[in-house]
Amino acid sequence: MTVTLSGQRPVAMVTGASRGIGRATAIAFAKAGFDLIITARTEYEGQKNDYSVTDVSGHPLSGSLNSTAESVRQAGAECVVIKMDLLSMDSVKAAAEMALASTSRMDVLVNNAIYQGSDINLPFLDIQMSTLDRVAQGYIHAQVYLTQKILVQMIHQKNGRIINITSGAGHRDPPLPAGKGGWGYAYGAGKAAFGRMAGVITTEHGHQGIQAFTLNPGVVSTDTLLATMGGNPELAKRYGSAPPEVPAAVILWLASSPLAIDFQRQMIECQPFALEQKIINW
Repeated sequence: MTVTLSGQRPVAMVTGASRGIGRATAIAFAKAGFDLIITARTEYEGQKNDYSVTDVSGHPLSGSLNSTAESVRQAGAECVVIKMDLLSMDSVKAAAEMALASTSRMDVLVNNAIYQGSDINLPFLDIQMSTLDRVAQGYIHAQVYLTQKILVQMIHQKNGRIINITSGAGHRDPPLPAGKGGWGYAYGAGKAAFGRMAGVITTEHGHQGIQAFTLNPGVVSTDTLLATMGGNPELAKRYGSAPPEVPAAVILWLASSPLAIDFQRQMIECQPFALEQKIINW
């Protein structure tokens, strides 16, 4: 049975909300007066998924949809929990259908979930074509399908904001080799492709009340980041690191501020942007 939201408050859908930036974002929106629809693959703590990132001991990372939902509800918000695996189009299609069936409005979509298997940061000569197939599915096919479905609802209601979480890896060379603190080609290629979405949406649908943004959170101190970089904190040390609450605050600002419209059609560098706009200090 589909759980439905009351529709008394604005609604934000946050993907990849089991941990890290997605979890912090869902909680920030709940505290700001939004009801939430949250998605991820991991429903409960300790759950094992195919192609998932593990800690250096090989154990699943902490975090789950259920624990995020509990925190969201403690903040006074309603919350719909939907399991969604970006690597399965059937799962993505079912999640989109459930999300739209659970609410009469969709004010914000935060595309935060990505495919994060450890193979996306392998050295160039070690990349398998199967990895690139998963990157195409997780970073392009799934993201486009879900966003199309939510965008139709936003166009119908004549307003909506879409925030896509990308990465500097999509347009910069790594500072260190893959496996030694830098990112791999597969990850960079996926983020580069995904980073083109918001500008196209703004150009084609801005006149219909739609705003779309591309946000690079920068180096953020999450368990996933450290795990995908082989447990090497060198990248964070070299370029500085912020807690997940910093990008969460910027995402909330982009989703709600009347000033945000001026920051479309560009890559927003989250951490300096947060300081420049006086959104959050840390």
